[in-house]
Amino acid sequence: MILRAPRQVFALPLLIACACGGGRQTDRVAPSIEFTAVPPAAAGGSDRTTRIAGRVTGAAPGQRIVLYARSGHWWVQPLTVQPFTTVQPDGTWESTTHLGTEYAALLVESAFRPSDTAVALPKPGGSVIAVATVKGTGTDAQAPKVLTFSGYEWHVRQIPSDRGGQNDYDPANAWTDADGLLHLRLANRDGHWSSAEVILTRSLGYGTYAFTVRDTSTLDPSAAFGMITWDEAALDQNHRELDIEISQWGDPRVPNAQYVVQPYYVPANVARFRAPAGTLTHAFRWESGRVSFRTARGKNVMAGSAVASHQFTSGVPSPGTERVRLHLYYFRYGPRPPQKDVEVVVERFQYLP
Repeated sequence: MILRAPRQVFALPLLIACACGGGRQTDRVAPSIEFTAVPPAAAGGSDRTTRIAGRVTGAAPGQRIVLYARSGHWWVQPLTVQPFTTVQPDGTWESTTHLGTEYAALLVESAFRPSDTAVALPKPGGSVIAVATVKGTGTDAQAPKVLTFSGYEWHVRQIPSDRGGQNDYDPANAWTDADGLLHLRLANRDGHWSSAEVILTRSLGYGTYAFTVRDTSTLDPSAAFGMITWDEAALDQNHRELDIEISQWGDPRVPNAQYVVQPYYVPANVARFRAPAGTLTHAFRWESGRVSFRTARGKNVMAGSAVASHQFTSGVPSPGTERVRLHLYYFRYGPRPPQKDVEVVVERFQYLP
């Protein structure tokens, strides 16, 4: 016993030391995410973004943040083509997000490929290291500007868009006058161009859409005026986009108007024509499997002298959550900027089921 006791006495500290050393090697803090700037809870949509920020504890090199905002489904933020947010060396992260009722941040490995939309968020495991969610804050202090035009309410766009190239939108560029006419302006203020867009607050579905517009025959070749339907969610149906567009796309030699069923790069999906001087009414009748466009002089598309018409029966989308948009923007792929401010006046919008 006397000979065995020293071995027991010396072995015990050695085991303790090994156990402690092992603890230091495996005692890692589990990665976690917190939010330091939480956007307001508000109806989702593509017309507004705001700042969102937070901090990660325990992130490994190369890991990134993926953000989602909830508006019915979860939508990746800030853009489907820009789904990753960098984690800074001090663990902080910051980005922009479209608004929603709830927000989520995922810490992911560099190989993770997020879905554009999701009914439910992925759970931690594999390439997803940590997930955190937070409710939007109580008051939407920056509610969008709303115009009433032709008996409908329209949100005024106030965030950038990549339509026609990267364009900023200024709410001051859209207004209604004392006669109830809608004015859209493409404006150069101190060397910076800003565009205009209004978005109907609800979807209408199949039916006839008509837009009475004052003379656009002298529109600057680098300006583009559009009367379209657009569904942010419907990637599988080309956003349910049906277009009446007035533009020469930077080239004064081409016709100044076109009807389009997206995608535009399919030749059969585009019908070009010349919109003459004077007040015109542009319209389309959207039905199952068919959309019929028509432009006429004056304020009555059926009674006025026809300028152009075309019917599409291929690739026509079905209704969803699309909304009408009226926009005037700078087509930045043209050879030169507009020579002066541009203004379009829309006298009336009509919808018939």
